Amino acid sequence: MTTSLHLKGGRVIDPANGIDQVRDLFVKDGVITDAKPEGAQVIDASGKVIAPGLIDIHVHFREPGQSHKETIATGARCAAAGGFTTVVCMPNTSPVADSPATIAWIQERAATTACVNVFCTGAITRGIAGEEMAPIGALAAAGVVALTDDGRCVQNHGVMRRAVEYARQFGLPIMDHCQEATLSADGVMNEGEWSTRLGLPGWPALAEDLIVARNILLAEETGHPIHCQHISSARSVRLLREARRRGVPITAEACPHHIALTDGDIKTFDTNFKMNPPLRTQADIDEIIAGIADGTITILASDHAPHATYEKEVEFDRAPFGILGLETELPLFLEILLHQRKALTLPQIIAMLTVNPAKLLRIDRGTLSAGAPADITILDPDHTWTYDKNESASLSRNTPFHGMALRGRALTTIVGGKIVWDLENGFRN
Repeated sequence: MTTSLHLKGGRVIDPANGIDQVRDLFVKDGVITDAKPEGAQVIDASGKVIAPGLIDIHVHFREPGQSHKETIATGARCAAAGGFTTVVCMPNTSPVADSPATIAWIQERAATTACVNVFCTGAITRGIAGEEMAPIGALAAAGVVALTDDGRCVQNHGVMRRAVEYARQFGLPIMDHCQEATLSADGVMNEGEWSTRLGLPGWPALAEDLIVARNILLAEETGHPIHCQHISSARSVRLLREARRRGVPITAEACPHHIALTDGDIKTFDTNFKMNPPLRTQADIDEIIAGIADGTITILASDHAPHATYEKEVEFDRAPFGILGLETELPLFLEILLHQRKALTLPQIIAMLTVNPAKLLRIDRGTLSAGAPADITILDPDHTWTYDKNESASLSRNTPFHGMALRGRALTTIVGGKIVWDLENGFRN
């Protein structure tokens, strides 16, 4: 049974409604309400921030088919521990989420095992092979919120154009992993000084830039939104900035690791620093942060990508790409963008994790409006702590941030009016 809540005396930041003030917030029957309900449980939020439940539009929960890495249940617990009440799963599962049957399986699994809201994306092409369009209309009817071949990139521009045109008919944004395959080839890290020093095959930024440019042209040609995932290149940011100034419906996201780490961190050959797109240079980081600060990049996301320990404990060339992200995402963004670089205000960061992704995907989340689902994150931007991967809710441990001192953390995660996790008591189930 849903508990009525009275969140008392916190700094309420609701960018969707332009609210930033100390006030109380009330929850009744799973929704935000204007009036204090009788018998409400009081939560003292004084000195803390009350925000809409955070949204991550880029996670890999590995089910179906790869449950040794993560399950929807364990991934959802990672999300809750990171302050996220809504996540969007990528379709590169096994089988690929390219059919209504697989989407229905994921939705049922989420409904019965997940402690947060889990939305699905559908594949752009069958088998994410880039050759034949998936049944976009059927996927839309099944309830996907976007289309993407994340993990791969559609190389055939004719197929991509048709997919964007079909997606437009159903109001589904396209999200694209920007990687030109012939240029990136067998690359395992950024092409540059450090790939030369370490003798590892390079993945040039140009491989990202070309697809970003392609997507800008397609978005302009079709008038339909295309979202560029996990931007890592300075030139990509500059291309996006110019296009958005012209009104092209193109958006982009940034991930914590692409502003926290550089390709020089790979010097120890630690495979926990191997990701796709790869870590790049400090110059790329500076331009990404500039793009975040000026509104070129409008969404923050994790690209949470769990892998089993034995999969990562191999030679760098052979290890899979990807790292955990949900539990360190908010702290890293707060540490870098708010505390260190002062690139954004706290309300701006919260907007990029709530209302902005909700608008892109057209979902009824990311706000504290009366009548909205009571998805709420209570956080402390000044909470100091040290991340320990051994305490992660994930089934995997692949992170480069183990032992890092961080500032900022979610304290309580509320989904549909129910406290699902808090720092003091852990998970409520």
